[in-house]
Amino acid sequence: MLKIIGGTYRGRQLKTLPKDDLSIRPMLGMMKKSVFDIITPILPNSLFLDLYAGVGSVGIEALSRGAKRVIFAEKSDKSISLIKYNLKMLGLEDSADVVKCDVVKGFNNFQNKYDIIFMGPPYKDDNKSALALTYPTLKNIVLFSFLKENGIVISQRHIKETVNDILGLDNYRTEKYGDTAVAFYRMKK
Repeated sequence: MLKIIGGTYRGRQLKTLPKDDLSIRPMLGMMKKSVFDIITPILPNSLFLDLYAGVGSVGIEALSRGAKRVIFAEKSDKSISLIKYNLKMLGLEDSADVVKCDVVKGFNNFQNKYDIIFMGPPYKDDNKSALALTYPTLKNIVLFSFLKENGIVISQRHIKETVNDILGLDNYRTEKYGDTAVAFYRMKK
């Protein structure tokens, strides 16, 4: 069961995939609470980009806690359908856009600069082979200048996935939760 843990919609359940469908790996509640506690000061009225959005739980959490608008990026039709269902169920359709795209290849789908970019790419493909999507996604965020001057990127990845330094980004904080690392980046000054 996936719930919104804070803000206006606290306690509301989100529709998700059945437990035996492992194609989406929702962010754990403890990890989500920690991340949102860290970004609380900059969240109100922010423009938030949720990359690899899954069922939309992170972006919807952001809306519940005061983000002005969230753009959800996802390539799975199943996930897009769930995001739209959850937004409609909560009456949040006017505060969000859902974009179907391959995040690494489809950066031309985004037009704005964002206050907060969250990315939670899948760790493995359908054949259980490790995916290394964090580095190319971060590289594109810098290449396409999607981060506002004082904006941040939050990157969730498997702890064993190595991420080289990205020219232009400063990894100023990293939190570890079991086999997951959550890194916080901002533009270098």
